[in-house]
This record gives sequence, structure tokens and C-alpha cells, in this order.
Amino acid sequence: MTLTIYPAIDMRGGNCVRLLQGDYDKETIYGDSPFDMAQRFAADGAEWIHMVDLDGAKDGKRVNDRFVIEAAKWLNVKVQIGGGIRSEEDILHYLENGITRVIIGSIAVSNPQFAIEMIQKYGEQIVVGIDAKNGYVATHGWITTSEVKAVELSKRFADAGAETFIFTDIATDGTLLGPNIAAVCEMAEVTGKNVIASGGVSSLADLRALNAEGVRGAIVGKALYENRFTLNEALDEVKK
Repeated sequence: MTLTIYPAIDMRGGNCVRLLQGDYDKETIYGDSPFDMAQRFAADGAEWIHMVDLDGAKDGKRVNDRFVIEAAKWLNVKVQIGGGIRSEEDILHYLENGITRVIIGSIAVSNPQFAIEMIQKYGEQIVVGIDAKNGYVATHGWITTSEVKAVELSKRFADAGAETFIFTDIATDGTLLGPNIAAVCEMAEVTGKNVIASGGVSSLADLRALNAEGVRGAIVGKALYENRFTLNEALDEVKK
């Protein structure tokens, strides 16, 4: 199966930004319109767009949701959204407005029973986002590190019916130093489910390596914004 490329749009204060290793004090602004960026990715052939409400992740509530809904409504792409999703109301808000998949992260750690109920109720529309620092789950915009091991948490949700996971290695996120392929593959092996790699992709070679290992998806952000390669080149690479 071909690796799916998820171009990323991280939103803060209404802008498109990237953080270095999740540090809100190490922010680079790449544009003042998340919709325009999504439109550009769609025009370049993206099948999916990965959007993150960084303000929402930090504040624990929806902040930049209007940009997400606008992209889902007007563009011929599938959208997945994470950040600030803490309730079933939040999930329904997105699903009822055309978003394909909703990512639950911090709430999955603080209230795993709620996460399991949502997985069982909404099926493949729920993605479990697991962000790890040194193998342990980090939450609330990566400000807090828990005592829960990433692979153990993913196994629990896979057993409950989760089909897709996003694994972010905070140590590599925004660094352009390459993804943590071993950790992604470990989670895929433990869960037996689809795992999307997030963090560190810097080159077409990284995409080739992920594809060769059978990884199902890769979220690509800074490499696109820094013109390491184009989305067209990435899409062509995984089709080879």
C-alpha cells in the first residue's frame, strides 16, 4: 500500500505556523491564511490535509475551527483536525461540518474511557493522536509529559477498535532531522493498525524510507514550508 502524504497546517492566532519541538516560544509564521494554504495544497494534488489548532491544544477548547470548516466545505480534499478537542460536542461540531476525521489526543490520556466510547461510537472517524517524549505520552500542546508509555496506550485503544493512530516524536518535530521510523514501526507492530508518522520528515529519502517499511502515512510540514521539496514531488515519490 502506498504511503499517504498529509501536508500539515498548524494554526495559531489565525496564522499558519510551525513550532520547534512543540515549543510555543519557537514559532515561525509561514502565512496569514490557513485556507489559502489549504487551497494551495489541494491544487497541488493533496488527498488529505492535516490541520492542528495549536491555540486549542493549549487552551483546551476550539479556537481556529472556522478555518478547518472552511477548508472542508470549499476544497476537494479530506480534512483531519486535532487540537482542543475535549468533548463529544467538539467531535460532532467537526463531523457535522464536513471534516472526515477528528483526532483526539490529550483527552485520550486524561479520560481514556471517554476516548474508547468515542472510538466505538464514531469508528474510523476518530483518530488517536499519540505524542511522545522519550517514549512517554505528552499532552496539552506538549506542555505536560505523562507517566503513560506511548505503545501501551496505543495498544489499549487498538483493542477498543481504533483503526488509525498518529505518532509524533516530539524530539524530531520541526527539526528536519528525519522521522523516528523505529518508533512508528513499533507502534504499528504492537497495534496491528494504521500508524501515521509525524515529525522530522526532511527529504524525499525520508518518505522513501517510511514507504519501504510499510508505514501508512506521513505528515509533512516544515519541509514543505522550507522548500526542501514540493508536495508534487512528494506525491510522485510515493507513487513510484
